[in-house]
Amino acid sequence: MAVLDDLSGFEFEDLMEDVFRNLGYENVRQAEKTGDEGRDILMEEVVDGTRRAIVVECKHTASVGRPVVQKLHSAIATFEFDGPKRGLVVTTGRFTNPAEEYADRLQQNDDPYPIELIDGTDLRTIADEIGLDLYNGRIEILCEETLRPYDPAASVETPVREAFRDVENIETSDVPTPHAQVTFRPTVTVTADTNAVFETSVGVIHRVDEQNQLVIHAERGRPRTADGDIARLVTENHHATVELDADRFKKVFDDVDERRFGQTQTEYKDWAVDRLQDHHTTTVTYTGDNNVTYNKTCEPNRSDISVQSIVPVYLPEIRQTIDLQGYTYPYEYYAAGPSRVTAEDGIHRCVHCNTNGGNETYTYCHNCGAIACHSHIKTERLEGEPVCTGCAVTERFALKTKYFYDEDNRDAFREEYEAMPFHEKAMENKPLVGASVVATVLVIIGLLVAGGVI
Repeated sequence: MAVLDDLSGFEFEDLMEDVFRNLGYENVRQAEKTGDEGRDILMEEVVDGTRRAIVVECKHTASVGRPVVQKLHSAIATFEFDGPKRGLVVTTGRFTNPAEEYADRLQQNDDPYPIELIDGTDLRTIADEIGLDLYNGRIEILCEETLRPYDPAASVETPVREAFRDVENIETSDVPTPHAQVTFRPTVTVTADTNAVFETSVGVIHRVDEQNQLVIHAERGRPRTADGDIARLVTENHHATVELDADRFKKVFDDVDERRFGQTQTEYKDWAVDRLQDHHTTTVTYTGDNNVTYNKTCEPNRSDISVQSIVPVYLPEIRQTIDLQGYTYPYEYYAAGPSRVTAEDGIHRCVHCNTNGGNETYTYCHNCGAIACHSHIKTERLEGEPVCTGCAVTERFALKTKYFYDEDNRDAFREEYEAMPFHEKAMENKPLVGASVVATVLVIIGLLVAGGVI
């Protein structure tokens, strides 16, 4: 059966780079293509605490003979590495008997540069392990790990109750149990080294030596880079993942939704390399030998960017909704155990003007269930409790607007007002009374001055 027939030799090398990275090898990168030196991929492994280099030759052919294995043995010997080294030949086809005999003899003689052979049959086994589609040369994302969707030391609804702590006029214990749903959103974290040197006749004018991590939202559709807070949430919690067990989480959340990865590892790798090329491209100003100033755009080549790892993980997005009388309040966040990044906070948002943010004071209106900012909360005249401007019944007394829970309270106060003596009615508008007193005092002072008394 033909395997990976549509791939060129270079495309097969690209694929195998991803394969070895998925198998757990470190510092996987392609060798510079400056001629056929008998090595295509370089990588490292740690065995019993010792780091060892592995030199790989990729052959996208029907059969591989002894000369290829011999050439790789020489390439290993000349490869500069401070430590033990070994080789590996991988092919989509098969190895000839002389090739296998040569590799076996290296092993039996304890040669310092042993060589392992991986043929098309072995490649099928590896494919099953890592999700490699042998017919299109793509590595599908296989992921069963997720960041923790909630803090195991607390309840799922704890973040919502914490959000209500600074809302005035309501106790967190009075907040009803929210409806909680979790969506497991796929992400891919790509770690890559960029090493590029830019030279002109005057020497090196710019250098890039940097490692970057890109956290990518990896659902169907166009990939996009996660913002800083979400990226940190993912990268700082990679060590604390749990198995994505939908049945288990259905016992905790009201709704559970698992999204699929939209592209392959190869496509995410290429997308990340494109982003890093753009990120590291800059224009450098320098002075030439003739004292003339030049501008040069320094853009790293794709070969200057070495992808070290591609780590998939699901990022839980929790959406909780709380019904309070006639209003529904959403609270949405990305979770990683006790850590979280808020995506939507409908609790700290005025229902009347959409004012939002932590610097505002928000108050709950027991009359209608609204959470409102200070501009839309008033004191109910008859009972002295908060009431929002959206539900309050109003009427002017002593030229000042008063707020009531309902018409019954307004009518009750109207009767009280009618029975009040004049000075008590006047005090229903204290600013007006104060202004009147000040005006009276000023008039008296003016008369005394005019009469020469003062």
